[in-house]
Amino acid sequence: MTVQDPPRSSGDDAVLDGAAPDGGVPDDAVPDDAAALDDAIPHDLDWTIPPLGSIASRFAAPSGELAVVSLGDPSHPRVVLVPGVSGSKEDFVLVLPVLAAAGYFVQTYDLAGNYESADAAPPPGTPYSYELFADDLIAFLESGGPAHLLGYSFAGTIAQIATVQRPELVRSLALLATPPRPGNGFRGVKILGPFTWMATGDVGAKLMRWGIVTNKNKVPQTRLDFVRLRFEKTTMRSMADIIRLMKRAPELRPQLRDTAIPKLVAVGSHDLWPVELHAELAERIGARLAVYDTGHSPCETTPNQLARDLLALYESAT
Repeated sequence: MTVQDPPRSSGDDAVLDGAAPDGGVPDDAVPDDAAALDDAIPHDLDWTIPPLGSIASRFAAPSGELAVVSLGDPSHPRVVLVPGVSGSKEDFVLVLPVLAAAGYFVQTYDLAGNYESADAAPPPGTPYSYELFADDLIAFLESGGPAHLLGYSFAGTIAQIATVQRPELVRSLALLATPPRPGNGFRGVKILGPFTWMATGDVGAKLMRWGIVTNKNKVPQTRLDFVRLRFEKTTMRSMADIIRLMKRAPELRPQLRDTAIPKLVAVGSHDLWPVELHAELAERIGARLAVYDTGHSPCETTPNQLARDLLALYESAT
């Protein structure tokens, strides 16, 4: 792993039954050897089992009810982790316990149209929009107070919009495997990038779904079982609209550079986009760059290394 320095929700709560997933860290310790802990994560991890002590709730967002998972003491500093397109709060199941054990109140939710937030949507005949997703995130931040914010993949763009629009709600910003350039976010994708302008949102969504459910990423069987289950609920409408949005990402780099909060760009060395583009983003917004020996999902495959760098980011915000 290489690092470069830069130039509470509302709703009815329910304690989630289940044990802490194997491969996590003890609740009373921050990992001293994060890479070794990541190497020890078992391949048969059950991604449907939430971290021990998690709270499930529903948040009444502008788009509808969002499924939320929270862990930690609500009186502690707040962290909000937002998953990307076709993802869900379960993508952070190995990160939540590390951050909570370090003294943070950690929350994550499913985007509108995705998994257990599938019913949250714009009015019929109206597409999902950047405004919808940003309004949901801003409402969620307003509901529990300022937070350390992480946006994963597509949600990194949403996190940037929220930070620019409401900087007083964001204590630090982490962009995890986020499309690194404005405009057509797919144009920099390795190999296929130059051809993505030809694909419509519907075609792109179907290709994404096909690639994931047929396990082109070669994830362990239990992970594959979970993402296939998740696709049974995630709407194709939301995926198609998000693909369209990713082809016209806003230019926010100058505003982010002027935002007086610490920032982190975190990415796998085998990400969809070349590391050079992520390094360019980090430089343009004044962020620290962390690169892990993995692909597009460091929160799943190198969660302890990611959590270690997030904790360093949070420390720098105090």
